[in-house]
Amino acid sequence: MTASAVLPAHAARAALAARAAHAARAAPCLAGAQRHMSYGKPHVSEKETIVKLLYNIGSRNEVEQYLRHFSSVESHQFAVIKVGGAVLTDELDTLASSLTFLSRVGLYPIVVHGAGPQLNDLLDKAGIEPQYEGGIRITDAKTLAIARKVFQEENVKLVEALEKLGTRARPINGGVFIADYLDREKYQNVGKITHVNKQLIESSIRAGALPILTSLAETPEGQILNVNADVAAGELARVLEPLKIVYLNEKGGLFHGVTKKKIDVINLDEEYDDLMKESWVKYGTKLKIKEIHDLLMHLPRSSSVSIISAEHLHKELFTHSGAGTLVRRGHRLLKYTGSEASKLDVDRIRTLLEEHDPEVLAGTKSIAEFLKSLQSRDNITVYADAAYDILCVINNSHPTLGVPFLEKFVTTRTAVLNGVTDNLWQLVKRNFPSLIWVAHRDDSNKVWFFERSDGSYTWADRTLFWYGLEQIDSIQRFVQSVVEEDRKLMGSTGRGSITSSNIASATAVPARAFSTMASAVGVRAAGAAGVRAGMSTGLPRTAGSFLSIHSGKRMYSTSAKDGSRRRRMGIIGARGYTGRELIRLLNQHPDLDLAVVSSRELAGKVCEHYTKSTVMYESLSPADAARRTDVDVWVLALPNGVCKPFVEAFLKVPEADRPVLVDLSADHRFTDEWLYGLPELYHTRSQFKAAGGAGKARRIANPGCYATGSQLAIAPLVQAGLVTGLPTVFGVSGYSGAGTTPSRKNDPNELADNLMPYALVGHLHEREVSRFLGREIAFMPHVGQFFQGISLTVSVPLCRSMSAAEVQQVFAAAYEGERLVHVLGHGVVPEVRDIAGKHHVAVGGFAVQGGDGHQPRAVVVATIDNLLKGAATQALQNTNLALGLDEFAGILA
Repeated sequence: MTASAVLPAHAARAALAARAAHAARAAPCLAGAQRHMSYGKPHVSEKETIVKLLYNIGSRNEVEQYLRHFSSVESHQFAVIKVGGAVLTDELDTLASSLTFLSRVGLYPIVVHGAGPQLNDLLDKAGIEPQYEGGIRITDAKTLAIARKVFQEENVKLVEALEKLGTRARPINGGVFIADYLDREKYQNVGKITHVNKQLIESSIRAGALPILTSLAETPEGQILNVNADVAAGELARVLEPLKIVYLNEKGGLFHGVTKKKIDVINLDEEYDDLMKESWVKYGTKLKIKEIHDLLMHLPRSSSVSIISAEHLHKELFTHSGAGTLVRRGHRLLKYTGSEASKLDVDRIRTLLEEHDPEVLAGTKSIAEFLKSLQSRDNITVYADAAYDILCVINNSHPTLGVPFLEKFVTTRTAVLNGVTDNLWQLVKRNFPSLIWVAHRDDSNKVWFFERSDGSYTWADRTLFWYGLEQIDSIQRFVQSVVEEDRKLMGSTGRGSITSSNIASATAVPARAFSTMASAVGVRAAGAAGVRAGMSTGLPRTAGSFLSIHSGKRMYSTSAKDGSRRRRMGIIGARGYTGRELIRLLNQHPDLDLAVVSSRELAGKVCEHYTKSTVMYESLSPADAARRTDVDVWVLALPNGVCKPFVEAFLKVPEADRPVLVDLSADHRFTDEWLYGLPELYHTRSQFKAAGGAGKARRIANPGCYATGSQLAIAPLVQAGLVTGLPTVFGVSGYSGAGTTPSRKNDPNELADNLMPYALVGHLHEREVSRFLGREIAFMPHVGQFFQGISLTVSVPLCRSMSAAEVQQVFAAAYEGERLVHVLGHGVVPEVRDIAGKHHVAVGGFAVQGGDGHQPRAVVVATIDNLLKGAATQALQNTNLALGLDEFAGILA
């Protein structure tokens, strides 16, 4: 429910500036009084833009679902966030960005912070040894004086960090927590909270300011008392009853003491008793779980606790899969077998089905008919929850197929939001090692079904899903029998065998990866993971039918249609801007499909930018990727220095079976073993053809964005023998070139009315350009406040005087017929605002200086979209050439 580099507040405002351009820049020009009134309140268009940016960490549906959920309560009931002192020291900027992001979408978390490490440090400097009794700090007068000072300093530090980002915050150092002495004789100045004054918090939120609280309390007489920040946050939550209580720590969650895996979710109603008996649950972990349990038992079931890092807060709050540990009460599940189904509350089932069952709503089946069938069958298992927000019916053994069949899975939105669907599905998987179900081909629940199945088979207008069927030959026989059985049913009833479910319409929640019960629930690995494209399945071959065997959460289809084989691409590291642009290009490619897309942060989600088929994000290891035999080309969209394990794994594949590799990083631009993929220069096209699809042309180093534009702006003059001396390149890039990881180079507060130089000498692209031009150049990069595009102003010393027209003719001749290089007319200067979203490089300007004793030189201006021709477009161009496809397929109409 957030992502390392998860679109921080400044990245959100950055994209707003890119999309709202002049309007966004005009906003600060409002009159002072008007600006003060709106300070801290999100502008409507700004909020909409930031919400759209959230879609990068989760699907549109889930983001909007959580926004509606969080906005459905009073502002002070959204979230209480407890911040540990170590977070304030080590992650202050990240925390401020995360909180700013929330305020920009109209949410006002209440922050309570501690300062334990800072206090211990100051006590040590003062020669005071901390004293504890039963885990509680003994707070004498000297300790309290230092504590008060350090709390105030840390409070102001966070408030100032927020206001530096343009987010109004109010420091609240006292007046909220009223307390008595916990045990004056034992602990001295330690308090037990007896009352919470909400007015100060509500006043802050009404003024559009985030309330930032210390955990210090005071007696009715005004004596300051020390209170543990976790305790203070818990007492505040008991009074406010927020939807979320968030504990921020450096680890980012609770970890299983044996497996060392992060626990993704704890459902207290189902797991608490057993969890507390685990041998590894002891000391601080046991106390923390007990405190959370006791807190949630006093709150509505809609409240939950998240333990997460500041860096991943957004994913934890706005996505179903989350990033930390989610603790919730859950709903106790009821299970009835055979005749026990008569114990169900018929009236409450009737209400659930009347409002949510698709069969009942469509009039294809009556409630009376369904209830009668429950009472007359011994071979069924029925699941419900205590609130009757969910109902699941399974035929324990299909009379013809001999495998358990899911007949009904109906849920309310409340059950979805509270994770009851996840809990129930986990229970079903524990009780039924294998299961099948059937959906209409256009069923809105298809994505939810795909995520939870090992495989699927589509014929006519329906899709069969299954898990737990291990062998491909048994799957083939089984699918044949399902199709034949369904056709018989279609002939006799007109309906066939269809699972009745409303998961998607209720807004389904994909299950988190690991809970404390995960060992019993873990998803089975598909036994047919090695299925290859073009294999003969022996299955019914009808137009539009296909079989999918899902490895983990990935679908691989063997199409029933014959004809020329389409090529397939895999992308590793697809979360960034370049990966998304490449996916969009593949979506319109006539001959190349997306086979697999890997991203640790997005694993388990649908790739929404790709609509030719349903593709799920996976998290592939190098070995996983190298084992795939259904991928013709892999694009490595990873940061510099990261792709080595993947390359080593691919190079172990026999050369005849080895896929094409396209590396977008700089890792292989400085070796002759990889082909440098700049088709407009260096005879790249002829090397592809000469290689015949083998050897070096199977390993392609994609040039850098600055490097592509710079070379295209200098190379014609070098190749014509006209250059002497050192060409210089002054480059300015939009901040998308700095990626999504927070830094000064993608922070619009730093970039506003600013131009930021960096890497003043020795930039990687300086070395890259110099290597391939065969002569040194000087490169001075800068980042500007726009989002996308690069402008390059290049000064080239000439060996003789030339006119501007002559220089322009050199470029026109060099790039004649090149569809992705546009040479502009004499005197026409390309501008960066005209290149964003374009696939070509524009080269123009063509000014000259010479005579009167001056060194002759030409000045050339080039613009390039750093995400397209500077990255994704060029990668696809190289891929097309390597696979023998049309060079511009998927790029130009």
